Amino acid sequence: MDYVVGIDIGTTSTKAVLYTLQGDIKGYSNQLYPLYQDTPDMAEEDPDEIFNATVTALTEVVKNADGRVRAVSFSTQQHSLVGLDADHKPLTRVITWADNRSEKQATELGKNGQGLKIYNKTGLPIHPMGPVYKLLWLKKDESQLFNQTKYWVGIKEYVLWRFFHQLKEETSMAATTGLMNIFKMDWDEDILKFVGITRDQLPELVEPTSQLTGLEPKLADQIGIPADTPFVMGATDGALAEIGLGAIGKGEVAVTIGTSGAVRTFIDKPQLDPKGRTYCYPVMDGKWIVGGPVNNGGIVFRWVRDNLFAPEKETAKLLDMDPYDLLTDIAKKIPAGSDGLIFHPFLGGERAPIWNGNARGSFFGLTRTHTRAHMVRAALEGVVFNLYTVQLALQEAVGEPTLITATGGFARSALWRQMLADIFEHPVTIPEAFESGCLGAMTLALISIGEADDMSVVKKFIGKQNTYQPDPTNFKNYRDLLPIYLSVGRKLEGEYDDIAEYQRQHPHPSEE
Repeated sequence: MDYVVGIDIGTTSTKAVLYTLQGDIKGYSNQLYPLYQDTPDMAEEDPDEIFNATVTALTEVVKNADGRVRAVSFSTQQHSLVGLDADHKPLTRVITWADNRSEKQATELGKNGQGLKIYNKTGLPIHPMGPVYKLLWLKKDESQLFNQTKYWVGIKEYVLWRFFHQLKEETSMAATTGLMNIFKMDWDEDILKFVGITRDQLPELVEPTSQLTGLEPKLADQIGIPADTPFVMGATDGALAEIGLGAIGKGEVAVTIGTSGAVRTFIDKPQLDPKGRTYCYPVMDGKWIVGGPVNNGGIVFRWVRDNLFAPEKETAKLLDMDPYDLLTDIAKKIPAGSDGLIFHPFLGGERAPIWNGNARGSFFGLTRTHTRAHMVRAALEGVVFNLYTVQLALQEAVGEPTLITATGGFARSALWRQMLADIFEHPVTIPEAFESGCLGAMTLALISIGEADDMSVVKKFIGKQNTYQPDPTNFKNYRDLLPIYLSVGRKLEGEYDDIAEYQRQHPHPSEE
């Protein structure tokens, strides 16, 4: 039997799934690694820890293959940046999308119009997540490091270098750097000059279905696959999650809520938002992805669990119960709208639709009658409210959705699934298949090795789906709350900057 491995290099872990060519899952591995946050606004990872996790995950799933592995394909977190020396050794850790230290550069270029010029060429919104802004920050604050760096790459490019000693980057990932012109499909010389780097410092651009062969022999032996096994470049985690959900047709919208979250859809040609609220990146075969990512998805639920419900977390352990299930049971007792308690979920700045690295979270409307149960429900609703505002921005560009499909860790919660349908006022389809990014990577691999003509083949692999209908009894509560949610957020824009600067000047002891 022949197999394909889909790998997803994410923010918190690397996952690998072994598939048959018919889409059946025969092996799964999930390898965790830490996020380093030594100082305020920092969010880094160790590139070698990620490489080792990738090798381990791949090795574990290959053990389940009783035949030939035809290809390995990659889905990878966006916006990462790693500086390498002349020998391709890391000079930096992985500066992730969540790193906020280039906030001043993004804000300045947003105000002087340069950021919009970059957006109009690259499709990258003005935000410190973008490697173009990270490079400008390093150039200013870490000039010695900036000047001694020979190559600038993302984490996938570093991993593939370790595998093949070839430095290549596929165009979907390159678009997320803010350095590639999406209309010319090439590194933009004007932007490179503005940043102060050259194309010789960047990987060679290739297509997502391109292959690398000639795996390092020792690694091939360790993993247990032939050295000539093709590795398919793959694409961004966002694009491949969309494919893995089967949301590939016109008007088909995918919502994902993992640690972070996103709302996105495919279109047939590049389309930019005059207000710069949505990104636009190429994928393949005349397909472009447009949408908006949010920083604050499941990480908000984790914050609630660890900081507002620490005793219940321990109780759940004694009951042999998932703490998240216990919290959703508590939240179910509160009516939709949390009796007028609103939560803005900006615990780590925010990307779409406000694109403000200084945004901060808040509860609004607290009264003596509110309880912790109200707070957990309001936190979950706040995440979905924010995703809905992204959907509203997306609708302005591409129209009403014909289908909404959703996935991510949140999909385990029936309460959260129903909440999504209620706030979006639209049926929401949840596939039972998991790891949509790995499935999307597997789909690209099938195209690359000639086993599929296009991405529509994924429809065969998705399997059973459940659809949640919106509950009309909740509409009025949410419709009445949303304008207040939006209004409070707008009124706090100036205060976000002030409180963020205060927090930088007075860091928590653990951040010093």
